[in-house]
This record gives sequence, structure tokens and C-alpha cells, in this order.
Amino acid sequence: MTNFQNDQNVISFKDKMPTKWFRFIMSGGIGLLLLIVALTNIYIVHENEYKVVRQFGEIVRIDQTPGLRFKIPFIQTVTSLPKAQIFYDVAEAEINTKDKKRILVNHYAIWEITNPKEMIQNARTLENAESKMDEFIFSIVRTELGRLNYDEIINDEKSSRGSLNDEVTAKVNELLQQDRYGIRVVDVRMKRIDLPEENEQSVYKRMISERESKAQEYLSMGDAQKQRIIAQTDREVKEMLAKAQADAERIRASGEQEAARIYNETFAKDPEFYSFYRTLESYKTTIGEDTVVILPANSPYAKWLLGQTR
Repeated sequence: MTNFQNDQNVISFKDKMPTKWFRFIMSGGIGLLLLIVALTNIYIVHENEYKVVRQFGEIVRIDQTPGLRFKIPFIQTVTSLPKAQIFYDVAEAEINTKDKKRILVNHYAIWEITNPKEMIQNARTLENAESKMDEFIFSIVRTELGRLNYDEIINDEKSSRGSLNDEVTAKVNELLQQDRYGIRVVDVRMKRIDLPEENEQSVYKRMISERESKAQEYLSMGDAQKQRIIAQTDREVKEMLAKAQADAERIRASGEQEAARIYNETFAKDPEFYSFYRTLESYKTTIGEDTVVILPANSPYAKWLLGQTR
């Protein structure tokens, strides 16, 4: 009897063992499944990105602040969009200038997403957004460069490329805002301007000819200016010499007049001494070391030579 009861207990224990293990395994499996579901539906929002959450294809929210987020399993999906500025190499464009020159223009653009929802709704993808931006840039650059001559574009002294780039940037943004693409162009810049290969040499030759002609024009202007300066200088020198000569004549006349006055005053005071002085002066000018003078003995001019003081 006792043995029979023991056998029943053993059988009962053995029957309970599979049930406990099954429950344990099931609990573990369910827990693992829940963990997997939780991990696969937790996502991280980084500083340089937007996270777009869709439910049945519709945007339900856009996460912008960094941190951990959770989406509803199976019915919600998450995609990323860049928050940082994006470099875009604009396709090369062939444009006609105002003076009918064909040029090849290369641009680049820096742009960013400002409204992810509008960007997705109207452009759908980054590629489509860049394609639309490229289209706007080409249209505006073609219009703006078409108002300028070739020399104005390539000549650094006359170039208005800086203001042109700013105008292109502003006008592209106006078009993007009108169509609500949710993006903004930060800057558009020309990085290279080339001539088509078939007319490059002819344009270079024409430019060289124009530069040589301009140089010759400057040389001619310089020579003309030189001649004007020389003529003006000669005229001023002649005027100065004439004035100096007139001043000298006036001073000489004044001196002679003053000398005559002094002579007259001296003669009036002592006529005999004045006569004596004048005679001595004439001796100095007419008689040298080897001069022979023949005068009558009674000549007044000879009396001082002969010692006749009376």
C-alpha cells in the first residue's frame, strides 16, 4: 500500500515538472520579446538631425531636441533628416552675357532645412529639394549675368560678383519660400567662369588686342599731358624771367637816378672837387700802363697829370 502511494507521488511530481518549465520558458520568451520590441522602438535624436515620425505614412511629429524617444511598434516609422548645413555643387551652366559671349559658370550652394514637414510634403526627398534649388539658381544666374558684359564679370576691378552672389541668394530664397519647400539657401557663390573651348582662343586674342589698344591710348594721353606740362612750364618760366628783367630794369633805373641825385648834390656842394673826381675816374678808364696820351700843355684834362692844381 505504501509503495503504491509513493509511486503516485512520483508520477504526480513528474507531471508537474513540464508545466513549471513551460511556464518559465514562456515567461522568459515573452519578456525577451518585449525587450526586443522595446529596444527596436527606442531611438536617439542627435543634435545635428531631425527625426520624422510617420504613422500609416502620415507625419505625426518631428523631434528636434536631442535625447531618447519611443515610437509605437509596428505602426510608426522613423526617418532622419540633416539639421546641419549642406554643401551642394551646382551643375555647370552655359550662359550668354549682355555682349553675346557664351560662358560656362560653376557655382556651389550652402543650404539647410528650416521646416522638415514642408520639405517632406513639397519636395519629398533631399534630392528633389536640391534639384529644385538647382533649377532656381540656374534661372536667376542666367538672368543676372545676362545683364552684364563679359569684361564686367571677369575683371576684378569692375566685378560685381560679390553683390551678384548676394542677389542670387536672396532671389532663390524668395522662390523657395513661395513654393514652401522648407529649405533656405545660406549662400550661393561662383567658383569658376570659363569660356567654351571652341571660342576661348578668339576671345583671348580679342582681349589682348583690346588691352594693347587701351595701353596705347594711355601712352598717348600721357604724352599729351607731358607736352601740356612742358608748355605750361615754359610759359611760366618766360613770365618769371620777364618779370625779373622788368624788376631789374626798374631797380637799375632807380639806382642810376639815385646816383645822379647824389652826384648833383655833391657837385652843388663842391664843384671843383666833383670835377677833380670825374677827371680821375676818366683817367682810370682811358689810361693804362702802356697808354700814350698826347695832349696840349694848356689842356684842362692834362692839368692834373702835369700837377697843375690851379
